[in-house]
Amino acid sequence: MTKAFIGDKEYFPGIGMIGFEGKGSDNPLAFKFYDPDKIVAGKTMRDHMRFAIAYWHSFCADGADPFGRPTMIFPWSDQDPMTAALKKADAAFEFFTKIGVDHYCFHDTDVSPEGDSVSEYEKNFHQVALALKERQDATGVKLLWNTANVFSNPRYMNGAATNPDFDVVSRVAVQVKNSLDVNVLLGGENYVFWGGREGYMDLWNTDMKIETENLARFLTMARDYGRKVGFTGPFLIEPKPMEPTKHQYDYDAATSIGFVRQHGLEKDFKINIESNHATLAGHTFAHDLQVCADNGMLGSIDANQGDYQNGWDTDEFPSNIYDAVEAMMVVLNSGGLTTGGLNFDAKLRRNSTDAEDLFLAHIGGMDTFALALTMADKIITDGKISGMKDARYDSFSSGNGLAFSQGKLSLEELYAIGKDIGEPAKISGKQEKIRNLVNQYLFS
Repeated sequence: MTKAFIGDKEYFPGIGMIGFEGKGSDNPLAFKFYDPDKIVAGKTMRDHMRFAIAYWHSFCADGADPFGRPTMIFPWSDQDPMTAALKKADAAFEFFTKIGVDHYCFHDTDVSPEGDSVSEYEKNFHQVALALKERQDATGVKLLWNTANVFSNPRYMNGAATNPDFDVVSRVAVQVKNSLDVNVLLGGENYVFWGGREGYMDLWNTDMKIETENLARFLTMARDYGRKVGFTGPFLIEPKPMEPTKHQYDYDAATSIGFVRQHGLEKDFKINIESNHATLAGHTFAHDLQVCADNGMLGSIDANQGDYQNGWDTDEFPSNIYDAVEAMMVVLNSGGLTTGGLNFDAKLRRNSTDAEDLFLAHIGGMDTFALALTMADKIITDGKISGMKDARYDSFSSGNGLAFSQGKLSLEELYAIGKDIGEPAKISGKQEKIRNLVNQYLFS
């Protein structure tokens, strides 16, 4: 590229390409820890992270909340919705290029106006998709994943694929089919289902059996169509326990994995874990990642964080280094991300209204995970913590413990061993020592 922006207009003037300057730099518009070409654990940081930008938060969220009007006026706004969509695409790819990421993600209605009919929706979506393809080809930026927004429109107030009205379910198919077609056009590496309203508000008027069976049936149809039109990547389910529903059927990683296996979809589906969704379910970020890794179902990550004092999805940019280190240890120990990546499903705060704030937020998030990657590799390579963890389970590696783990003991035999042992010795879990070691790695 001869310039750092697409088209004739620069939407972020005065901001150039964001580079790595190291932790000694005072330049807020530079990376302190994310060095894309630095080798960590056998791969570059760029290849480990596979960072992606969320179209909906970065270029659609205008600062509005339930208590106030928008605070951000976008320079790509236009009275004509299609003109605005194309200008927004220019702004997005300018940002991708300047911040130096290789991937992005979007919902169908993020990138193009819905219009007033199915035909208008399809025309708009495919026209913008061709424009996105041109910009991908010009910049080398790739589509990590896309999805269909089947939760915002009032038609989906009672759910999408789980809606009690068949007419609504069929309307969902319009968006999902088109989204899969666009995914193939743009070379998407994954396809995501987030069931924003796939749950219930009140059990008194809900038949969960019908709804969950219809959801499984719809996902199977979408899988079959995706494979038919040439999509070869994994389909991803993104768990969330509630909000906007009272209860969602994809409550957390374990629930979603159970659902996938129950309906025979495990060969085609994996899980996309969002940090803030995991904490809303009462888990840590690392917990849901570990559940996925243990089951061979870790697909991709939505990188953000919540506010522990708030009971809703705040979608803040990640800055908690402890959470990020623990998360990257799971990723590294599970073999790393393949088709997935770290997508910043995070939005600026309502009062962050300067153009540079979007850069500052992503720089902070990328630096957080770059530092976390380095620390996670250091902890894993040193081996002290993993050695302590392994030692806790030594009793299952020989003798009767090994026989038990291999399924060679009956309950009667296990009973006889327990009767002979009597009262087992107390063995410390040493969690305080491990936490102290973590601080040594991070701050020594």
